[in-house]
Amino acid sequence: MTDLTERGVDAPFAPDWVSPPGETILDLLEEREWTQQQLADRLGYSLKHVNQLIKAKVPLSEDAAIRLQNVLGASVGFWLTREAQYRERVAVQEATERQTTMVPWLERFPVKDLMDIGVLPKQRVDAKSKPRLVGELLSFFGVASPDQWDTQYGCMELSFRRSREDQADVAAISAWLRIGERLVERLDGPAYDEARLKVALTEVRALTCQSPQEFQPRMQRLLHEAGVAFVLVPALPRSHVSGVARWLNPRRPLIQLSLYGKQNDRFWFSFFHEAAHILLHHQQKKSVFLDDPSKADSSSKVEKEANAWARDFLIEPSVAAALADLPKTKSAISEFARSLGIHPGIVVGRMQHDGLLDVRWLNDLKVSFSFAPKS
Repeated sequence: MTDLTERGVDAPFAPDWVSPPGETILDLLEEREWTQQQLADRLGYSLKHVNQLIKAKVPLSEDAAIRLQNVLGASVGFWLTREAQYRERVAVQEATERQTTMVPWLERFPVKDLMDIGVLPKQRVDAKSKPRLVGELLSFFGVASPDQWDTQYGCMELSFRRSREDQADVAAISAWLRIGERLVERLDGPAYDEARLKVALTEVRALTCQSPQEFQPRMQRLLHEAGVAFVLVPALPRSHVSGVARWLNPRRPLIQLSLYGKQNDRFWFSFFHEAAHILLHHQQKKSVFLDDPSKADSSSKVEKEANAWARDFLIEPSVAAALADLPKTKSAISEFARSLGIHPGIVVGRMQHDGLLDVRWLNDLKVSFSFAPKS
């Protein structure tokens, strides 16, 4: 016997047959050797109504369930449950038929990547499973059909403010954004407070020397108290997005970062880059700032502004001038970072970016991060 997991299938059993309550009625009539007319006479229904009831052309009502209990036995609950199960199976079959026509929409998405990060259940992707996957993807997005997805997410492209020209896969980007939305939907919090955010960011900057296990809960609490949602979401390769800043509604901004290839210098720059969008570009509440600061388009004014703000917030211009004369040794860079209250990996990253340090040097002062996203 072949194990289901060996076949790459772990989807729930879904029979492709339906059995209306009328089949049970016919079985009981056969046992009693009654005709449909005799049953109609005992139920107080017309022969036509009984025939339609048996063929499931009319629903089995509460009144019919009571009469069937009295005439054929079994409880009212049995008959109503039988009817509900039948109608559910019919609805599922009809939905599957509709979803079969929606498979081309499904194929726009990185389905296997979404399985890998747990958004969709792992299963073989074939002609039989695709209609079911359409339903699971619709449920993930919280929409009834691809038309509603177009309304809610497809048109979101008009709001994208890209930092890279290849951020063009709207389906993949929308899936990554939706993961963040679903995480935030479980949270509640105060309205956005700009003054509290500025204070929170100063405190967050002081956390850069800590490990993720230490700073992550503290960081999320500080931002939460300032009315800013913050989530970490696994990267989707086709999205080409390192982070995003957006407003979920007029009172709730969201900073969302991916977990892909994050050394601490890049992580912290990405975070403060997104925070800059919230602070500097809050008038653009309908915009979705899609960022990969490591490959930013220098022609974008808002990206330039966010990059400059993050750069200067981490290392103030008044002290950044000293980087040119800083000895290129671990001890000198570590001492300089300690005097600023930031991790030395951030100083190394800044010096490499400014051409003051070869990109191959002193990378052991950086730390690679691995986060466990909230489920």
